[in-house]
Amino acid sequence: MLRVRRVLLLIGWNTVFIVVGLTLIVVAGEAYFRWKVPFTHVQISTRFDPEMGITGKTNALVYSTNHLDFWTVSRTNRLGYLDRELQPAMASMNCHIVMIGDSMVEARQVAISDKAQVKLEELAAQTLPHLMVTTSAFGTLATGQINQLPHYDKYVRAMDPNLLVLVFHINDFWDNSPFLSAMIKGYHPEHMPFVTARKNEDGTMRLRPPDPGYVAFNRPGNRVPPSWLQRWTEVSRFAEWIEAKKKSQGELHASVRDPWMLEWMRQLQEYPVYETLPLEWWPSSLAEADDIFREDDLPLFYEESLDFTEFALDEFKKRADRDDTALVILSTHHVGTEGDPAFDRLKAMAQARGIPVISQLDYIIRSGGGGRRVEDANFRHDIHWTITGHRWAGEALLQYLAQNQRICDQPGGGERG
Repeated sequence: MLRVRRVLLLIGWNTVFIVVGLTLIVVAGEAYFRWKVPFTHVQISTRFDPEMGITGKTNALVYSTNHLDFWTVSRTNRLGYLDRELQPAMASMNCHIVMIGDSMVEARQVAISDKAQVKLEELAAQTLPHLMVTTSAFGTLATGQINQLPHYDKYVRAMDPNLLVLVFHINDFWDNSPFLSAMIKGYHPEHMPFVTARKNEDGTMRLRPPDPGYVAFNRPGNRVPPSWLQRWTEVSRFAEWIEAKKKSQGELHASVRDPWMLEWMRQLQEYPVYETLPLEWWPSSLAEADDIFREDDLPLFYEESLDFTEFALDEFKKRADRDDTALVILSTHHVGTEGDPAFDRLKAMAQARGIPVISQLDYIIRSGGGGRRVEDANFRHDIHWTITGHRWAGEALLQYLAQNQRICDQPGGGERG
């Protein structure tokens, strides 16, 4: 009996030591992160534009962090983009280059001064000063080339650029598909808050304007209840760091098979056009959704997304030819290079339309001096470009410009209405 009491007493004291120790760790961790971390909230100010759909508010502060790699605060310009203020008169006088893309171009993860278009302008001023290069960028989160067409129509065309750069990320394949992008982003495929395309019965395609009554099915009430750790992150910066660390690969491994999404897909099957939805092939993560395009054979809806991507390139090519603007595609390092099915698909589409493709990955590999590592192009816990990745993108474009300086001699000058 005495021995049992001693064991219980020992367990009791050990429990006290453990509880006190864990409490001190939590208190110390909380104090450290409240001292070290500048902010924890993500603030993205958006508005609905009848021509463009969801876009950024003008002159608005944007706070961005993944709680591990970056904490940035930027301000949108008067058009709602995270870039410097535009100078149309200067652009029309100089060799102006415009970059259009998704979150890779929007680049909330770095300061505006570190972005690819700024680096390109700075590098060109040093090595090709006679060209008088100026740049601007139009990037919007979660968009593909079809969704980005209004950027050109509403703003870029009036600037009369010499070179238009479409920045192509691997997820642009499914972003161009109204069905796949709707499923992954959480919208009804027939009611999207972006310009989309629809395939006619004869196989041709037509553009559809943004739907002001768009349906978002990823409402908070449809989600599974948050875990205790997720609830703790609402008040604790230490817990936010733990939660972010637990995800390990950040948004790349975010689940796209949450119960609320699968339930919505089942509801969509009530519509005749979606009644044969093959739920078994639905990817489990964003990484898997991207990697499907690296396979030789694609599932039906993924194969169809290639048709929408081709249509998007046709639309941009038609505009560029009409406006005497050179057109090029910069594929991000995630797309790969020669031999990767994703890159080979993109290059085949582009070549069929006479659009050159610059592979960022190929550039990084070929210019590998100075210890360049491909993995340094993006954050450890986030797929987006680091400052280094932005610089390499700028360098790749500069190399192309140096080899094609006639681009800056194309007709231009004067704004288009």
